[in-house]
Order: sequence, then C-alpha cells, then structure tokens
Amino acid sequence: MLLNSQPISEDLGYLLARLGFGGTMLVQHGWPKIMRFSEIAEGFADPFGLGGTFSLVLIILAEVLCSLLVMLGLWTRTALIPLIIGMAVIAFMVKGDASFKEKELSLVYLFGFVALLFTGSGRFSIDRISFK
Repeated sequence: MLLNSQPISEDLGYLLARLGFGGTMLVQHGWPKIMRFSEIAEGFADPFGLGGTFSLVLIILAEVLCSLLVMLGLWTRTALIPLIIGMAVIAFMVKGDASFKEKELSLVYLFGFVALLFTGSGRFSIDRISFK
C-alpha cells in the first residue's frame, strides 16, 4: 500500500502555488515595505486605530515572515492566517470604497491564500519532511 496515493502533479501544484503567492507577496510587497519603512510609516493606513507604524509592522510580519514560511511549507496553515487577514483588511477596509480594479490584487492574494489554507502545503514542504 502506498503511503501517499495522491498524484505528484497535485503536490507540484501546491508547491507552485506556495512559491508563486508567497514569493510575489514577499518580493513585490513585503520587502519594499521594509526598505522604505521610515518613509511610509507615518502615512501608512491605520484601519483599526493602532497607529500607522504599528499597522505597517503587522503587515510586514505577514508579508515577509509568513510569506517565507508559506514558501518553505513550514507551519503553512498557521502562516496563512495573518496573510488572509491582511488581504481581507486591505480589500474590504482599506480599499472598501475603491473600484474593483483597485482591490483586485488583494482579492487574488486572498483567494489564493484561502485555497492554500484548505489544501495544505503538499508533499514538497518542510511540514511533510519534519512532521510526518
């Protein structure tokens, strides 16, 4: 009996989704925020009244640390929760009144991260290597 009868193509799909969504989030969104932290901290969106700097720190943690964990497949489902919350806040609170075009990217990430939350990290992940 095979331990994993799931087709390898399915696991490759999960790997590509993790690398694609996590990688683009890290490189296109998280890393630039770190590089420009002092420039954008004061005027950063503050949907919960915590202060722009604190809100920026929270989204950087999600977009950098959690994206790295998703890419590696380490604590994947747990790491996806801050990313899902962050994208939902951007789509529905920060850009709530904006046109669909303006919130489209945050919705694409949101749905991609939710899909990964349901599927898990797949066979090609540190979770599977270290915890199974």
